Amino acid sequence: MKFRKILSTTVAASVASLFALASINARAHTDEYLDTQQAPNGGQLRMAGMYHFELVVDRDSKEAKNNPVIVFVTDHAGTKVSTAGAKGTVTILAGKTKAAVNLAPDGDNRLKGSGIYASTPDMKAIVSITLPDKSPEQARFTPLARPAVADGHSAHSH
Repeated sequence: MKFRKILSTTVAASVASLFALASINARAHTDEYLDTQQAPNGGQLRMAGMYHFELVVDRDSKEAKNNPVIVFVTDHAGTKVSTAGAKGTVTILAGKTKAAVNLAPDGDNRLKGSGIYASTPDMKAIVSITLPDKSPEQARFTPLARPAVADGHSAHSH
């Protein structure tokens, strides 16, 4: 009888610990938290299912013109995830304009495309990426709502 009580207490403690770790991990990947992190390529980070997407757009295009859009894909630890065979889209809303950008693999963990957009402070973007044999993952961005990173990266620098 004593053994069951010890086992029951141990299982309950283990389950509680797992829930606590899951809660901490979920908070660590909120948009607010990710906005405090310096993205490796100067873009904005967002969580998308099992992945982090980093959106890099031209930050200085005052007029709507054909500009690059790049999305880097990593796991939660920041390890590059291959984008070979992946496909994606980015919908950019800037001012009163809407641009749809198709993304194609371009390097080991990135997808790239281009679209006609201006860099407006209210810019929003929706990124959807489907990796081979995986379900599509989606993330929402406000790429110009936060200050540029210290090294000044933009999509043009890649």
